[in-house]
This record gives sequence, C-alpha cells and structure tokens, in this order.
Amino acid sequence: MEVRFKLNGKEVATATASNIRLIDLLRDKFNLTGTKEGCGIGECGACTILMDGRAVNSCLVLAAQANGKEIITIEGIADGDILHPLQRRFLSNGAIQCGYCTPGMVLSASALLSQNPDPSEEDIKEAIAGNLCRCTGYKQIIDAVKETAKELQLKQ
Repeated sequence: MEVRFKLNGKEVATATASNIRLIDLLRDKFNLTGTKEGCGIGECGACTILMDGRAVNSCLVLAAQANGKEIITIEGIADGDILHPLQRRFLSNGAIQCGYCTPGMVLSASALLSQNPDPSEEDIKEAIAGNLCRCTGYKQIIDAVKETAKELQLKQ
C-alpha cells in the first residue's frame, strides 16, 4: 500500500506493508533515527513523535495510520541548524545525560507548549508522564520546559 503524509514539513509518499509500524518506517525508510525504540509496547516514550500536533508513541502506530497526517520527528523540530528553544534549554539545563529519552521528552514537551503556553509544574509532569528517563531524575527536564515556556511567552 502507499502512504502519503507530511514529514518534517515535506510531503512524502512511500510504499509499505500493512503491518509496518510508523517507527520502523521513519527509521528504516526515511533514516530518521532520532526516534528511538525502547520497549516497543508504548510504555517508555522513547519513540514519541508528533502526529497532527499530538504526542504519540510511534511504536504503537501502523505506518498506514500516518496517511494524510502531519508527522514531526526530533529531526524536524529545529529550524534547519537553529535548535528549537526546547532543545537549547534541555542542553543548557543538563536535561540530557545518556540522551535516549531526549527526543521523546522534547516532543512531548513541544505538544504541551503548543496547547498550554503557560504550564504549571503539574501540567509538565503530566505531559511527560509517558516518557521514562533513567538518568536525570526529571528535575532538569521540568526546569527546561518551564524556562522554555517563559522564553516563548517573552517572544510573543
């Protein structure tokens, strides 16, 4: 079957089998390896991408379900060589250590900030609850999201 969707701002079309997961299509067909597979059952959030602006676990989505959708991966959140404010804040706050969870965390936070530009700490915790991190203890991640929200509010 053929699927057509917008991927990181570009229209794409590709043939795929009906049982191929979106994570596999992104990594294998489009070489977008920033999307990580951790558990493969939707528990860890390492594979989080944005589908029509919502954070979803790409390991639980069939590639065919992306048909007609807009998909954003970690590779597509930056503006060329200019990092997204969340990416910059994750770096400056030490919110990355091994980095495996970082793409999913950034995209979950991005989905939150697009819906709620002034989130409380509880809002942030709820938004990233589906993303597991074994390194940072989450404080740096929460701080990075808070600071990004403030930065983006100042730009408005």
